[in-house]
Amino acid sequence: MTLVGTAATVVLLRDGAEGLEVLLLERPRHTGTFAGAWVFPGGRVDPEDYEAAGLPRPEESAENRHLEADLAAARIAGVRETAEETALELAPGSLVDLSCWVPPLQAPKRLRTWFFLAAYPGGEVRLNPGELIDYAWLAPVDALQLHRGGKMLLVAPTFVTLTLLQQFQDVAAAVEHAAGAAPETFSSRLLDGYEPDAVIAWHGDEQYPAEGAGQPGDRHRLVMRGSDWRYERT
Repeated sequence: MTLVGTAATVVLLRDGAEGLEVLLLERPRHTGTFAGAWVFPGGRVDPEDYEAAGLPRPEESAENRHLEADLAAARIAGVRETAEETALELAPGSLVDLSCWVPPLQAPKRLRTWFFLAAYPGGEVRLNPGELIDYAWLAPVDALQLHRGGKMLLVAPTFVTLTLLQQFQDVAAAVEHAAGAAPETFSSRLLDGYEPDAVIAWHGDEQYPAEGAGQPGDRHRLVMRGSDWRYERT
């Protein structure tokens, strides 16, 4: 199945009393995309976001779009979606490129999603009641523990992003690291033969298809059994 569009996600960071914290939003539990999951602010890129970025409206398929154009429009969409969902106002220039996520071929709706880091701009979080039911500022390690304990539902890109953010003590360190690196692309592939586990692999894993495969024994995967998830990377 081809990519059908582009989306944007904004990982909002603040310095808490005990270190770095991220803003997570709870989706309604019985309806909509990612029902019941705790996610970062974000949503689909609209044609108007391309126009706001000074770009022509895109074609229907995202498969062959110019990545730089998608990225510029996604930055605009990230600011818009954050304001719509949380009432927090960001400037497009405050978003730092972090990663790009491409769903597995089996996904029912495949959107290429750009992830950005942004420092909390201050102000009160006011949720869009039609889209969200709760929010929390949490240290990445605490969010991961809640997920493993079955008390917070995360999706794979959120889980991996939180895992990677554990290494940073404060906002400045996380933003500096992201600003100094190219955004990493996670083009997901589901691996067969691991039942009852579900396993998603990315570039560098020994079982990743074609030219993205690593050497024997190399790991870059998420192993999921119930809520007990492990991100493995050699």
